[in-house]
Amino acid sequence: MRVCIVGAGNVGRSIARELIANGHEVLLIERDPHAIKSDTVPEAEWLLADACEMDSLEEADLQTCDVSIAATGDDKANLVHTLLAKTEFGVPRTVARVNHPGNEWLFDDQWGVDVAVSTPRIMSALVEEAVSVGEIVRLLTFKKGASNLIELRLPDDSPAVGKRVRDIEWPMRAVLVAVIRDGTPSNPEPDAALEAADELLFVSDPEAEALLHAMLAPKSEPPVVSRTAAPSAAIRRAARRQG
Repeated sequence: MRVCIVGAGNVGRSIARELIANGHEVLLIERDPHAIKSDTVPEAEWLLADACEMDSLEEADLQTCDVSIAATGDDKANLVHTLLAKTEFGVPRTVARVNHPGNEWLFDDQWGVDVAVSTPRIMSALVEEAVSVGEIVRLLTFKKGASNLIELRLPDDSPAVGKRVRDIEWPMRAVLVAVIRDGTPSNPEPDAALEAADELLFVSDPEAEALLHAMLAPKSEPPVVSRTAAPSAAIRRAARRQG
C-alpha cells in the first residue's frame, strides 16, 4: 500500500516509521526545508513541496496513493489537503489530524475527510475509559457524527449481567463488536453470558447511545454530550468559502 503523509514533524515521521515497519510504501511531503530530515526515515520517499498546491500533488503522483494522511499542525492545511486528495485525485481513504478541538466539527466528508483524529478527544476518552463504570465513552468517531465506536463497562447491577448475548434485544443502529473481559478481547458469541465489569464495544449511531445506556446501566447518570469550543476565525472563513 502506498501512503502519503503530509507534514514531516515528529507526528508525521513517527507514523511513517510505523507504516514502513509494516511493509508499506511511504511518501512524506513537507514544505519547510528545515523540517526535511530524510536521514531520520531513510526508507521513505521525501518531497519538499506545499501539499495544498495542485502542482505539488501532481508531482507527488498523489492519485497512485491508497491513503493520504494530513498530519500537520495546521488545521487549515489539513482540511485543504484532504479536500484536494479526495475530490481532485480520488484517494480512496483520507485521514486528518485535528489540532484545535473547536474545529473538529469541520473534519467530515464535506472536506474529504474519512477519519478525523483528535488527540485531545482520544486522551480524554482513555482517561474516562480507565475510571468510568456504567458510563458511555466515545473512543472514535467515523465520518463525524455518522457513527461512533463506544465503550461501556457493565456495573454490578446491570440488567444485562448473566444474560446471553443472543437474548438481549439491542437497539437498532447499535452493533456489539467485542467483549473485553479481564483485559482479553473476544468476539461477542451469541451463547456467551455477560458478566459484571465486562467492557462492551459498540459501533453505534449517536441516537442509539442513550438507549444502550438505559438498557445496560439504568442507575448510572445518562450520557452527556460534551460541548466544544468555538472554531477559530480562520477555519470559519474557510468553511464559508467551502460552503
